[in-house]
Amino acid sequence: MADQLSPDEKFQLITRNLQEVLGEEKLKQVLQERELKVYWGTATTGKPHIAYFVPMSKIADFLKAGCEVTILFADLHAFLDNMKAPWELLELRVKYYEQVIKAMLESIGVPLDKLKFVKGTDYQLSREYTLDVYRLSSMVTEHDAKKAGAEVVKQVEHPMLSGLLYPGLQALDEEYLKVDAQFGGVDQRKIFTLAEKYLPSLGYAKRSHLMNPMVPGLTGAKMSSSEEESKIDLLDSAGEVKKKLKKAFCEPGNIQNNGVLSFVKSVVFPLCGEFCIKRDAKLGGDKIYTAFEEVEKDFAEESVHPGDLKASVEVALNKLLEPIRKKFESPELRKLCNSAYPGPSKTSQYFTQHALCLPSRQLGRQLASCGVKGSPGGWSLWTLQRDRHRVTGSSWRDMRRENQTRDSTPRRRCGRKSRYVLVRLHR
Repeated sequence: MADQLSPDEKFQLITRNLQEVLGEEKLKQVLQERELKVYWGTATTGKPHIAYFVPMSKIADFLKAGCEVTILFADLHAFLDNMKAPWELLELRVKYYEQVIKAMLESIGVPLDKLKFVKGTDYQLSREYTLDVYRLSSMVTEHDAKKAGAEVVKQVEHPMLSGLLYPGLQALDEEYLKVDAQFGGVDQRKIFTLAEKYLPSLGYAKRSHLMNPMVPGLTGAKMSSSEEESKIDLLDSAGEVKKKLKKAFCEPGNIQNNGVLSFVKSVVFPLCGEFCIKRDAKLGGDKIYTAFEEVEKDFAEESVHPGDLKASVEVALNKLLEPIRKKFESPELRKLCNSAYPGPSKTSQYFTQHALCLPSRQLGRQLASCGVKGSPGGWSLWTLQRDRHRVTGSSWRDMRRENQTRDSTPRRRCGRKSRYVLVRLHR
């Protein structure tokens, strides 16, 4: 197909459904001379969810346009981002991501032989790359590094130095992967502009940047791997998909921050070319749409009911997810999934070997990133506060209750006095 397209047609295919493009003229110039080289990177943190179909559909467009596409599994980035992935699990999560991303691409008919898969630590630990990290660190201010990662790196009260390194490494990846353009979500725009600003200072070319819109989560905000209620996992059963869609925010006539409607726009139409609203015959029967604007218009005018929209998206989504579910029925892949994302018992083993000294507000997030969800009842907690007063408890609730009996002003106690805690976890 790519051989039959003109450079202008390739450009239109590459940029369709994108929210923003930086460096359009450079893209057009490259397409006049040769095929475009582009990469998409993903930090191997939480389990990929259905919003990943948005970049997958664009990768399909890139391949149709004849692009040379590289997919980067950014394992080092996953560790640097507030330790979202513990070092001991990096390799397993890369393997999981590779299998699930390939399954997604196969489910939408993308040929894998035209893709190049790269693991970040295969080159990011080299002497040359490390020296460039130091060179870049001598140029980028703390302000610029923090600003660049504001929408990507987890924001906490006391950020780790590793999170400030994250944007610079992503900028360097463009040079070391030898690409013309980087593709990502619009939430990465500040990292992209940091790359455009600083790479020329290292003697490297400024790349173009392609940005897809962010798909709202089921609760209306950004869909996130770390927020269970906001996402549908790629391995969720048909029953779980139905249950989560029923709870999804989808107000009648509201086309803003509507994750269900956005999925139709960003995934269903680019991949299928049409969308069928399933309705009872008494209400007019099924209706097939060939353009998203028609669906959006009817929903805004309340001609399409949220229940019908959700039911129709459920059908389309399960068609995409079924091949992925079947692939992960194999014992090997089930074992890989469980090993890459261990339950609380394995998390306990990890933390009994690692004493944490964290601001108390970060502790819950740190536990959640390693598999402990909600209030971790059943865990034993040792807390060493700034005033050297030791508190013990078997759960968050017990610990708070015991603290409050010793302090008549719990608000002040939860501030400076108990800001830092030393924690060990045991079953």
